[in-house]
Amino acid sequence: MNQPQIKKVAIYCRVSTTDQDINLQLTDLRRYTLSRGWIIQKEYLDEGFSGSQASRPALDALMTDSRKRLFDIVLVWRFDRFARSSRHLAIALDEFGHLGIDFVSYNEHLDTSGAMGKAMFTIIGAMAELERGIISERVRAGLRRAREKGKVFGRPRVKISPEKLKDMQKRGYSVRKMAIALKIPRSTVHDKLEALKSPSESPPPLFAGV
Repeated sequence: MNQPQIKKVAIYCRVSTTDQDINLQLTDLRRYTLSRGWIIQKEYLDEGFSGSQASRPALDALMTDSRKRLFDIVLVWRFDRFARSSRHLAIALDEFGHLGIDFVSYNEHLDTSGAMGKAMFTIIGAMAELERGIISERVRAGLRRAREKGKVFGRPRVKISPEKLKDMQKRGYSVRKMAIALKIPRSTVHDKLEALKSPSESPPPLFAGV
């Protein structure tokens, strides 16, 4: 009879400031790993990093190694030590699920390998979707209020003196050199030069005399 395969665990811990003791989390997670009969593949530690930061060295390394399937389980002390939002957590859990990696949170008693853990995963995903919808609605409402107050969005109009353009043209500046000197797109220079042309400089109509 085949012996059950021993699970390999990636432990992730984070503290916001360097004067906090990360060993408080590590002790609990190492003890829990031992009680489950797992082995620690690697410990990923972010010390002095805020949970709101999108990129953290140890977390980035953990996600990279997960895609190489170097471990079977990701073990964290608490959700907020790992994820910056419920949506971030749901996205990470979804990726782990596709990779065949289980996720365990020590304090929340979440284990995605069990039925209850899978149900929690569904709830977290729904919460993340709700959070995304609320944020999106707030942004739309804010833009609507701003427009009602007369705020104009988009790039500000470029104001270039016609005399300056004419002078640069006389001095032999090409459209490209004008754009570089004025720090504006070439298309803008071209349009403004076209607008400066007198009617006599305009090309004749395609069907003249018709």
